[in-house]
Amino acid sequence: MKKLTIIFTGGHHNSTLEVALAARKKGYQVIWIGHKFTSREDKSLSAEFKEITKNNIKFLELKTGKVYKQSNPLEYLKIFLGFIQSFSYLIKFKPSLIFSSGGFISVPVVITGWILGIPSITHEQTVTAGWANKALSPFVKKILLTHQSSKKNFPSKKTVVVGLPIRKKLLEKTPVTHFKPKLLYITCGKQGSHVINSSLFPLIPQLVKKYTVVHQTGSNSKTKDISKARRVKKSLGEYSDRYIHAPYFFADQATDYLRSAHLVISRAGAHTTYELCLLGKRVIFIPISWVSHNEQFLNAKLAATSTTSLTLKEKDLNPQALMLAIKKLSPKKLKPVSGTVITNATQRIMTIINEMV
Repeated sequence: MKKLTIIFTGGHHNSTLEVALAARKKGYQVIWIGHKFTSREDKSLSAEFKEITKNNIKFLELKTGKVYKQSNPLEYLKIFLGFIQSFSYLIKFKPSLIFSSGGFISVPVVITGWILGIPSITHEQTVTAGWANKALSPFVKKILLTHQSSKKNFPSKKTVVVGLPIRKKLLEKTPVTHFKPKLLYITCGKQGSHVINSSLFPLIPQLVKKYTVVHQTGSNSKTKDISKARRVKKSLGEYSDRYIHAPYFFADQATDYLRSAHLVISRAGAHTTYELCLLGKRVIFIPISWVSHNEQFLNAKLAATSTTSLTLKEKDLNPQALMLAIKKLSPKKLKPVSGTVITNATQRIMTIINEMV
């Protein structure tokens, strides 16, 4: 009997990958439509492409345009081409279901699926509602939510609160790695953050005297932050072993660092904030200022109820402000872990997928 196919797409690959792996384990053929490169201007391979292909999932690159806050007519041509490309993929692979996690890349895939009679599920990962998921709500059968607070933004008959799929390793009861000195972990999303890196690099020589510093730099070939990190490490002399850097840490390694960290410096993406709430960590959140509906700031605000955290705005970010935040937060006592974070979202989502397929 031929395997049923599910196509996965969207802007949040970390948690969606957990669902894709669970679907494959259940016997579905899994195909991924996503971004192959970090950006249009930069031809470094994206973290999404690396992690999906590392898990032996078939990856299809989609080139499309953005509508949100866009006035360039060329973007609309790219959107049209994205629809044509989506049609060709869906006709060729004939999926039984499309699973989306929002983001502009999911729009042509879901809408062409609707035209072809292929049902879709979308998952809203933020505390509010992303532009793409709101636009797609008429075209999907189910809208799965991470947070109860998102419910008011979508048709109630379609919505189900399921939580966020999280990496299994995060839930393991195995002992954490005890770093000596204690671990300061900097994670800045799939692409890293040049803004954060620029404020962090001058502090590394001071920080390694007190911490083991693990730094996810991103892989942007224009900013050349990887090269800068190498130069900084080389300059540290006897402390060089205390500075570990990489463009991106894959799931297992990132999970180890998150569980072991004394303090985390992070953007405030939906996936990372959810995991930090589950672990109840000390966190300095530096939300991206330009994302739709200010969603990262809202994610950080919600996470403050479950983490020992403070939020540093991008406009206020500089080496002095970052060092002050580290000194302020590091000695603080951790809040008790609330235990209210949903941890079985993957199973809940798989139940819904099985019912629909």
